[in-house]
Amino acid sequence: MEKDSAISGFYKRTVAERRAFITEWAGLTEEEARAYDFPPGVDPGLMNRMIENVVGAFPLPLGVATHFRINGIDRLVPMAIEEPSVVAAASNSAKVARATGGFRAQTTAPIMIGQIQVVGVVDPAAARLRLLAERERLMAAANAKDPMLVKFGGGARDLEVRVLDSPRGPMVVVHLLVDARDAGGMNAVNTMCEALAPEVARLAGGRVVLRIISNLAVLRLARASATFPTEALATPTASGPEVVEAILDAYTLALVDPFRCATHNKGIMNGISSVVVATGNDFRAIEAGAHTYAAFRAREGGVVRPLTTYEKDADGNLVGTIELPTAVGLIGGATAVHPTAKANVKLLGVHGAQELAQVLACVGLAQNFAALRALATEGIQRGHMELHARNIAATAGATGAEVDRVVARLVEEHAIRIDRAKEILEELRRGR
Repeated sequence: MEKDSAISGFYKRTVAERRAFITEWAGLTEEEARAYDFPPGVDPGLMNRMIENVVGAFPLPLGVATHFRINGIDRLVPMAIEEPSVVAAASNSAKVARATGGFRAQTTAPIMIGQIQVVGVVDPAAARLRLLAERERLMAAANAKDPMLVKFGGGARDLEVRVLDSPRGPMVVVHLLVDARDAGGMNAVNTMCEALAPEVARLAGGRVVLRIISNLAVLRLARASATFPTEALATPTASGPEVVEAILDAYTLALVDPFRCATHNKGIMNGISSVVVATGNDFRAIEAGAHTYAAFRAREGGVVRPLTTYEKDADGNLVGTIELPTAVGLIGGATAVHPTAKANVKLLGVHGAQELAQVLACVGLAQNFAALRALATEGIQRGHMELHARNIAATAGATGAEVDRVVARLVEEHAIRIDRAKEILEELRRGR
C-alpha cells in the first residue's frame, strides 16, 4: 500500500501517538523505535513545547574545551558537536595561547538590523528623504512596541534608508537599527518592523513586502586576537619559524582562493557553531551571518575572504585575529528554557550576550589556528582520523578494551575503514 504523508492533525496527537505512527510508517523494529526515547533528565513536555510534531530528542556529544583564558578570565567552554577532534583542537590551541596571556576579545554594541522592503515607489530618491525626515517619530513608534527592551537600555537607535536597483525596478529598503541588549533580537526587531510597515508604506508611496531582521549583523561584531609563540610551534620535523611560515602560506591560499576560503571558514565555524548549539542559540543565523560577512568584506576585490588574519610580530611569533557578526543572546529562545543550555551558560560563566560573543570569537580563532597548524605540518588527517577510528571500531562491534586494540591496528595500518575494522575484530576474537 502506498504511503501518504498528508497526515491531518498530526500536531494534535500526543508524542506517544506520533511515535507509534512513525514506527508503523517506517516499519521500525522495537530496537530502532527506542532510538527516539527521551534521554534521562529530558522533559518530553518541554521538548513538545519548543518545536512542532515532536517524536523524540536527538542528543549530540557535549564536550568541554579546556585551557581558555579570555581577557584574563579562565573559562571552560561547552561544545556540542558530532565531529571528532574539534574539542581537542580548540583546547590545544588555547593551551598554546596561554603562554602569551591567552585571548584578547572585544565586541561592538549589540545592534541588530531590521529591514522593511518597499516596492512600487515612483519617486524612490524623494521617498528616501521623506522617510528620513520622520526618523525620530518612526523610532519612537518602534520603541513603543517593546517598552521592556527600552527599560533595560535597548531599543531603536537609528533609521537608515537605501534605494536599490533590481530586475523588478527600484526598491526602497528601510534599515531599523535596534540595540538588542542581551537578547538575540529576532522577535523584538521583527515586531518593530511589522509595526512600522504601514506608515513606511504611506510615507514612501509604495507597497511593503518584507519586514524582517537581517542575519548580516555587521554592526554587532566580535573580535579576538592571540599570539602563538614560535617556540611552541616546533615539531619533530620542522622548527618553530618554519611552522610559522607554513601557516602563513596556508592562510594566504584562503586569502586568494575561494575554494580554500570556504573550507578555512568552515573550520572556524566548527568551533563557533558547537558553542552556539551548546548555549541554545541559533547556529543557522550565526553561520549565515559569518559566511555572508566573509563575502561582504571582499567588496574591495575577490569574492570571499577569510574571517581570520595571520601575521608575524616583531619577534617572529604568529599573531592571529578574527572578526565576525555574533548575534547571540542569553534572554529568550531555547537559551532560556532548555535545561542543558542553561547549565552550559552557567558553566561558561558569561553574564551577558557580549561576553558570550567574545567567547565565540576566541573559540573560532583557536579552532582555525589548530586546523592551519595541522595542515601546514603533519596534515589534518592524522589527529582527526585517530579519533574517527574510535567511531569506526565501535561501529564494527568492538566493545571495552577491544576498541583500543582495533584503533591501534587501524592507525598503524593507515586504514581507517569499517571493513578493515571488522576483519581486525574477528582476528582478535579468534585469537582469544
